[in-house]
Amino acid sequence: MTHKTNDAPSSARQAPDFSMMATKIMSIAARSQKLLAAFIERNKTMMGKMPASDSAHIGKAFTDFTQKTLADPHRFVETQIAFWQDYVTLLKRTVAAAQSAQKAEPVIASDPSDKRFKDPTWEESWIFIFIKQSYLLISRLAQNLVEDSRGLDPKIAHKVKFYTNQMIDAMAPSNFWMTNPEVLRTTLQTHGENLIRGLDNLLKDMERGHGKLMISMSDSSVFHFGENIATTKGKVVYQNDLIQLIQYAPLTESVYKTPFLIVPPWINKFYILDLKAENSFIRYLVEQGHTVFCISWVNPDARHAKMGFDDYMMQGPITASVEVAKVTGEKDVNILGYCIGGTLVASALAWLENAGSRKPEGMPAIASVTYLVTLIDFAEPGDLGVFIDEDQIAFLESMMEGQGYLSAGVMGTTFSMLRANDLIWSFVINNYLMGNDPFPFDLLSWNSDSTNLPQAMHSYYLRNMYLENNLIQPNRLSMKDVPIDLTKIKSPTFCLSTFEDHITPWRSTYVATQTYSGPVTFCLSGSGHIAGVVNPPAKKKYGYWTNAVAKCPADPDEWLKGATQNEGSWWPEWIKWLAPYSGEKVAPRDPAANPNVIEDAPGSYVKTRVL
Repeated sequence: MTHKTNDAPSSARQAPDFSMMATKIMSIAARSQKLLAAFIERNKTMMGKMPASDSAHIGKAFTDFTQKTLADPHRFVETQIAFWQDYVTLLKRTVAAAQSAQKAEPVIASDPSDKRFKDPTWEESWIFIFIKQSYLLISRLAQNLVEDSRGLDPKIAHKVKFYTNQMIDAMAPSNFWMTNPEVLRTTLQTHGENLIRGLDNLLKDMERGHGKLMISMSDSSVFHFGENIATTKGKVVYQNDLIQLIQYAPLTESVYKTPFLIVPPWINKFYILDLKAENSFIRYLVEQGHTVFCISWVNPDARHAKMGFDDYMMQGPITASVEVAKVTGEKDVNILGYCIGGTLVASALAWLENAGSRKPEGMPAIASVTYLVTLIDFAEPGDLGVFIDEDQIAFLESMMEGQGYLSAGVMGTTFSMLRANDLIWSFVINNYLMGNDPFPFDLLSWNSDSTNLPQAMHSYYLRNMYLENNLIQPNRLSMKDVPIDLTKIKSPTFCLSTFEDHITPWRSTYVATQTYSGPVTFCLSGSGHIAGVVNPPAKKKYGYWTNAVAKCPADPDEWLKGATQNEGSWWPEWIKWLAPYSGEKVAPRDPAANPNVIEDAPGSYVKTRVL
């Protein structure tokens, strides 16, 4: 598929067809009116549940911030004076540049990696230099004020800082057609056709979201399961109401005796670990001689409303481990949990330590456990903590009532806000201002392929993990009538965190090194929550840190200070760690020989889309 762009010079384009443009505008107007009426009708019930006041208490947070700021007028005046001194300097340099046609020296340095200002005009035209510099100065003023919010409750200060940055990102001049040189140039070249196409794209996204804006990040129509995403060959060998269990076909002449089970998150789908052969974590593990199984979670609907976190534990990693042992005939299994999947695995292992006779028949021993970017202590969850308090959780619970689940788009919007410039505003510019179709990109297609979350599970998770931080407290929680104590977990453990993680901050995930009673190896990858994990060795990117200490120190920064930085991917380092727990080599196990095969990988559960 060809990506539509609007780079043709005006001389190469025909005069605008005003009749056609008018027809398009009338069509857009009619569709908009119909969409608005349908949206209002559909949401009458939900509108009645909307809180009378701001459920996130953003207004109160900024009121408190303003009061604390004005209580220290000396600091406030100093900050303002510094800003106006810089702004007067900017005005003088701009006037001089306009009169002399020479480039003005910047008053404030911009980040060369900031993609919003990649167009050369931002550095060549005195008008756009002034616009960009003004924005950067105002942004710095706002950030300086909120960074130094003395006497403010830390949670309120965090909320003020987060939403200030959201406003700063939203007000960037690149987000408006009259102050974005690339959009302005395209608008002149196309006689405004890009804006009409953009309006049509906006309407399509509104229609796709049933009245809510669901920004198209990628052309997902070009991706097909088993062909160019989720490409590793295998079979679904078991399923229940929550999972399909995939066993992957061997790619080596012999395999390690101990099978390997992957427990991915259910907030997104498992195939982030198996997009295509070049970057497939699953394929890489199979190529190293492991018999790999992976859970594919159901995309829940109202039927799953009462499925709790402990149901996910029992029907997920506990049941899957039993099935892996049954299929392979082995008594041990290696297990890996990714993000919330890791939180579930930790809960399951703690449950097994106290379960006694409640353990299911055929439950194998856990030879080793690997956690990828996993939180078990939620005291400092990063920017996600902005969305967690009693009122916001209560509002989410009210949204789930009736339909029995939290719609996928809600969590998708939350995660996009954590990286607004990359996951919101860049697409606003491309799709709605430039009028381009989204480019087909497998990672972004996966990112948009979100899942619903069952009411009981999600409410329990938000309250007991994020709000009350109960999991890290021994015996504070019970699951299926068994107390949960993470300190009893004895399995050899490998913890992988990522340095730039905006979802599970690495210093928070590091708490695991001080929690489990068995040996713990900690590894820190470069980049973030996805790229730092899915980082194939052939790319030679990001690097990672290791520390050979016998026991990890309590302070994560002390660990990092004594760590060695290595080039490339953490995958080979982990494979070496895993080898002693994998047993000797045996004949490969072909899932196709299993008489209980249900269907080919990646199975049917993963194919259910909610939008």
